[in-house]
Amino acid sequence: MQIKHIALSIIFLFFSSLTIAQTGDLRGQLYDSKTGEPIIYGTVVLEGTEMGTTTDLDGFFTLTGIPLGEYKVIASYIGFEDMEQTVSITRTKVAFVKMLMEEGGVKLGVVDISARREQARTEVKVSQLNVSKKDIKLLPSTGGDADIVQYLQVLPGIISTGDQGGQLYIRGGSPIQNKILLDGLTIYNPFHSIGFYSVFETELIQNADVLTGGFGAEHGGRISAIVDIKTRTGNKKRLSGQVTASPFMVKGLIEGPLVKLADDRGSASFVLTSKRAIIDETSPSLYPRAAVNDSIGLPFNFADTYGKLSFESKGGSKFNVFGFNFTDGYNNPEIANIEWENWGGGLDFRLLPSTSTLMLKGLMGVSSYETQIIEADETPRFSKIREYVFGLDFTFFGDNKEFNYGIEAKGVRTEFEFVNPFGNRIDQIQNTTNMNGFAKYRQIIGGLILEPSLRLQYYASNGELSLEPRFGLKYNITDDLRLKVAGGLYSQNLISTSNERDVVNLFNGFLSSPEENIADNINGGFTSSKLQRSRHLIGGLEYDLASGIQLNVEGYFKDFPSLVIVNRNRLSVDEPNYSNEIGEAYGVDFSMKYENAKWYVWSTYSLGFVNRNDGFQDYPTVFDRRHNVNFLTSYTVDDEGDFKLSVRWNMGSGFPFTQTQGFYNFLPFLEGIETDPLTENPDNIGIIYSETRNGGRLPYYHRLDLSATYIHHFTDFSNVEVVASVTNAYDRSNIFYFDRLRYDRVDQLPFIPSMAIKFNF
Repeated sequence: MQIKHIALSIIFLFFSSLTIAQTGDLRGQLYDSKTGEPIIYGTVVLEGTEMGTTTDLDGFFTLTGIPLGEYKVIASYIGFEDMEQTVSITRTKVAFVKMLMEEGGVKLGVVDISARREQARTEVKVSQLNVSKKDIKLLPSTGGDADIVQYLQVLPGIISTGDQGGQLYIRGGSPIQNKILLDGLTIYNPFHSIGFYSVFETELIQNADVLTGGFGAEHGGRISAIVDIKTRTGNKKRLSGQVTASPFMVKGLIEGPLVKLADDRGSASFVLTSKRAIIDETSPSLYPRAAVNDSIGLPFNFADTYGKLSFESKGGSKFNVFGFNFTDGYNNPEIANIEWENWGGGLDFRLLPSTSTLMLKGLMGVSSYETQIIEADETPRFSKIREYVFGLDFTFFGDNKEFNYGIEAKGVRTEFEFVNPFGNRIDQIQNTTNMNGFAKYRQIIGGLILEPSLRLQYYASNGELSLEPRFGLKYNITDDLRLKVAGGLYSQNLISTSNERDVVNLFNGFLSSPEENIADNINGGFTSSKLQRSRHLIGGLEYDLASGIQLNVEGYFKDFPSLVIVNRNRLSVDEPNYSNEIGEAYGVDFSMKYENAKWYVWSTYSLGFVNRNDGFQDYPTVFDRRHNVNFLTSYTVDDEGDFKLSVRWNMGSGFPFTQTQGFYNFLPFLEGIETDPLTENPDNIGIIYSETRNGGRLPYYHRLDLSATYIHHFTDFSNVEVVASVTNAYDRSNIFYFDRLRYDRVDQLPFIPSMAIKFNF
């Protein structure tokens, strides 16, 4: 009798759910009909209802819990004609619409708010900035060609150490603690030796998410920040391209459809781009003041190539195959010869089952980076890292909620060889496997948005399991004022060979966390964990002051309870190769943006403190820039948007450095105690540093850049774009490098005018 009652109850609940859940789901994709590019942040509503949403970075949207029946779907986006399509919602199949939108008048359509503001109200996005190709092109184009590395430097909390071999430091994290991704694959050195350019082609960037801290569990393996760059697909409608020439480089891009995009079928496309530096050849005659000397010029050389094939089904599923090769060289006989190469490729996909709101994404690929440096002493310095990755990502959509989880496996091989000036060798050949899984949940409850997540990370070579809870929260106090909080635990097992005593790091190798013991400088003995770890806590507010004006304020604290350091300057084989430090970074970032049809104004101020403790003393890091100010403005002169003026000014307080007290002749005592100091010739000059580490400060840095862009149209699809630019307009002498032994100061780039010509077809 008991079993009978249970069975009847189950049957009753089943049929009750069928009766109650008379709803279905809708998803779709918005495209630009001219190029086939996705419409990002487009607005989609169901006519006659209050149901609506915005598209994501792929132009994709999902609506769930729709009562069964027939509806008119209306899509709108600023600068495009509104479009509508009738769809039937059933319980057995997820409806899908593909909408190709035509360019039209500048209007908001059926929605009276911007999609970006609506996104700010419905997503947490603490310490997250979205950078598009349009944003990057607002910058003065240093060297005649705008690049994302130039734009990253104007974002709050990001510090650059220079325009020659400089690195980016994000809210107290060193470069090794920041993960840079290209289509999901790690790029270990994304910035060329001449700091104007990255390996990323601006024309191909669909979106870049810059996560300066407090990021969710979908990202891991780094303890400070994430820069996640996605490239777009090739033109799905016609063959097109671009050819560019400037004194700094030449480049070309070609793209087009293999199967043209249409309403009733899938599509296929390709894109290929390549660029090469020529500044080493042009600088002796064009920029003699910036050149090392008449014969060397500016000794920078790089070449980048990227290609992609994209396929998309009628129902919205898609996959891409892509590959890249990036090379860089800096050959200055007075300092060093540095070379590196980063190559790789992979396949990513998105599957949309027709009977479920599940979205499955996947990635498999490889990324390899190799670098070496040859200095005057000709001792070997070599580093190579290769990473294989396979990951799956599942997302379920619901009414005002979303559940996302995934798994990932990585195989990493590191090869490293380094002989320091005292003849002591540090080397490593290591293979390791990293396994991880994550789960993330997002729920909207009125004006409150909750986003808890959890990451489980296993480092096989170290035998360590890291449990990393994280959270994000945003509360909409009013339509214009929002509070936000984020934080979590983070870990990584990669370390860098850069030395905190270096004002400029010429060689930056990579190693996995060592299997050998790590000296614990803080507590004595050896550390129990060989991972680098951090804890983040971030809070802030967003305030829409008026139409087109947004204020953002964020305070942050990053605690680094475990940092693994390579002892590059050990004097004997008895000293450990590795030791640990602790540290912290904290500060506050202010940013304000104003935007309308003619003007774009972006200003930021960052106050930051970055400290370390090596077990002997507290000291500021070499990238501890206390004050940093950026001002960027762009003005569109004509109504068509063909003539644009841009200005950028940056000012930063001086970096710390350890002062020099004196010099001495270093004897290596190669014959041990039998060495005769009276007859032995010293092999090296040793430096006596000040006992106060990083107790000095370099002068303030500031620079003004200007550019003007004009586009002349031949046809609807062909035009020539002329970019005239001036770098360091008032010729400020900003220090780049100081050779302690030669007592020689090298400055960063002086006043440099440039012009680039781009032909688009």
